[in-house]
Parts: sequence; C-alpha cells; structure tokens
Amino acid sequence: MESSVDAPPVDGEEGTSVGAGTAGVRLEGVTKRFGTFEAVKDMDLEIADGEFFTMLGPSGCGKTTTLRMIAGFEQPTEGKVLIDGDNVAGQPAYKRPTNTVFQSYALFPHMNLEENVGFGLKRKKVGKAEIKKRVADELERVGLSRDAKRKPAQLSGGQQQRVALARALVNLPKVLLLDEPLGALDLKLRKGLQVQLKTIQRDVGITFVYVTHDQEEALTMSDRIAVMNAGRIEQCAGPEDVYERPETTFVAGFIGVSNLLPAVATGPNEVKLDSGETIPTGDASRFSSGDRCYAVVRPEKLTATTSGVAPSDRPSIDGVVETSLYLGNSTQMTVDVGNDVKMKVLIPNASEAERQDLPGGGSRVKLSWTAENMHLVRESPEEAAGADPIDPTDNNTEGVTK
Repeated sequence: MESSVDAPPVDGEEGTSVGAGTAGVRLEGVTKRFGTFEAVKDMDLEIADGEFFTMLGPSGCGKTTTLRMIAGFEQPTEGKVLIDGDNVAGQPAYKRPTNTVFQSYALFPHMNLEENVGFGLKRKKVGKAEIKKRVADELERVGLSRDAKRKPAQLSGGQQQRVALARALVNLPKVLLLDEPLGALDLKLRKGLQVQLKTIQRDVGITFVYVTHDQEEALTMSDRIAVMNAGRIEQCAGPEDVYERPETTFVAGFIGVSNLLPAVATGPNEVKLDSGETIPTGDASRFSSGDRCYAVVRPEKLTATTSGVAPSDRPSIDGVVETSLYLGNSTQMTVDVGNDVKMKVLIPNASEAERQDLPGGGSRVKLSWTAENMHLVRESPEEAAGADPIDPTDNNTEGVTK
C-alpha cells in the first residue's frame, strides 16, 4: 500500500475513509527474535474489522512487540502480518494504513490544537478547506472544539491525550493502535477516558488494537481480549469469558483475583481436591478422569459462615480466617483452608451491622459456593515450563510519531 507522498508521513496518513473496506488484522505464524530471545512465539491471531481488541499482559509478555510489528516499527523474524488482506511484513511504518497513539503525547508545543491535529494532513498537501473541516470534526469528537486555539501546555494530561487521539483519527487510518495511552493519567481521569475511548471507537467504526497491563481497563473497553504470557496468547475471548471461564492458571490469576485449589478430575462434573474433599463443579468436559487441574472460584462468589453448616446443595470447605480487611464498599477476608492454600473472600458491606458481625482473625468458618461458580483450569504451559526472560522491548514507546 504505497503512500501518496515521498517523505514519511506523520501519524498514519493513508487517505482511506473511516470504516471503509475490511480493515481486519491477521497474524500468521508470527515470531519475533532479538538475538536468541523469542519475544513473540509462532503467533496466529485474527482481529475483526471494527473490533475493539485488547492485548493484555504483564511487562515482558510480548504485547508491545506484537503491536509494533502491526505498526511496522518492528519486522517479524518469521510469519505474515496482514492488514485488509495484504501482507505488510517488511513494509515500513509510514506505508501502512495504521496509526499509533502512545502514552507520550508527542504534541508540538509551539502549535495550537488545530495545528497539531492538522499537521499530518498539511504534510499530505490536503486542501485547506478539507483540513479545516476534518480537524474541526475530530476536535468536536474528542470534546475540545472550544480549545482549538490553545497550546498543549495550557491543557491537562487528559486533554493532551485526547488531542493525540484526534491527530491519529483525522488521518483516517484503517487500524488505530494504542500503546497504553492512559497509563500516565490519574485513576479518576483514566476511568473517564476509558468510557470515552470506547464511545469514540463505536462512533468511528474502525479497528482499535489496544495494549495494556490494566485488567479493569481491558474488561471495560474490549470486545475481545488476548491474554499474553511469555510471548504467547494463553486465551483470546470476550471479557466475560476471560473473567468467568479462564482456561489456564495464569489467566485465572492475572484477571482479577482467583482462588486456585489443586485437584484431580474424577468425573464429568466433579473433582477431588488435594485436601481430600470431592466436590461438584461446573462443566469439566475438557478434562478426563485422573487429569490434574485447578478448581477456580472468584472471591465474590464465596459465602463464609461461622455456624459450621453450609446449605446442603452447595459445595463447601472448612478454614480459619487469617485476616479481615475493610476496603470501603466491601470486606476482604483471607481464609487458610490447609495444604498451603489460602482463599480470598469478598463480602459487600451492605450495612454496618452486618459488617460488624463478620468473623475476625482466628475464627473457624465454612466457605461455600454454587457448583456453576467453580471452573476448572489447566496449569499454564509457561508456568509449568518456567518463565522466560522478559522482553526488553515490551515497554512504553515514547516520543515516536508517524
């Protein structure tokens, strides 16, 4: 996909209409090596046209390297990178129909907002009337039309990030790549911009590929999430599936808080915990009798009682409260259930009287849950094999524009 200008354009600059074509992204057998280190390992991935897709994982998992290969800032050692059906592997960033927004805003301090947003269009020699209209439209979209004449130094961090987003969108990319763009903002502002980003994505209808290590951010905005670990995708699914039905111990532990009970599958809907109890569980059809697994139940799905009696239709396990922490809208208890397993219990603070009656440290309790709220997972292959060294390139890339 050749660019219409000789010089490398700024912030994408392909002149394709927003939402036009089938701007899907597909990776086929993509591997990226830095010397002998494999940052990304034989990855196959398909991102649908118009999807808000998030790559989620800890530092060093390969998510930023994958994003950079889609953008063209890195080239794959092996495999294909297809955008809109064309293999762009080997092409430089400025020839790709993509645009990248980084955590660093990289705005020109001597230019006002209009000039910053329209800079790429001016480099493309787009007509003045069209530049004015497209810049005004994007500033309106991000809620900054009244600030068009202000300089970046006069704006808050959140406003500057919205300018960077407008500058990316004005160039009409087929795919917008976002590398932890909200990471430098405070919590309240970040939450507000999460909602705004998702609204903008739905409005423009183009493919967003988002990189973050923030689980809540991924769950809030994404149509699908790829949870990455040591250069591989451990699970790729919608937010509800990733949270409620994780496939590996790594996914269960990385998304929110999970209680992992080592066990052996003993039937289609039953497991025997290493502590000796045989308990019913949700669908265990992926496991054969005798398979090692972990039973997962989320803290908010547990009920703790001190009477020693649980409802007869609910699985349960005995334990001793180690700690009880007040978290504002909830109380978190840590319960030792033996065999070096400690379970977290999250109890809403519905009323002060109920909270005062909660068992404290040293109390014997019975934890119970419904069978459908217990899910079986396999040990993460990367955890079983031992973690690889971290990817030295998987961090925030600042100060880079296209």
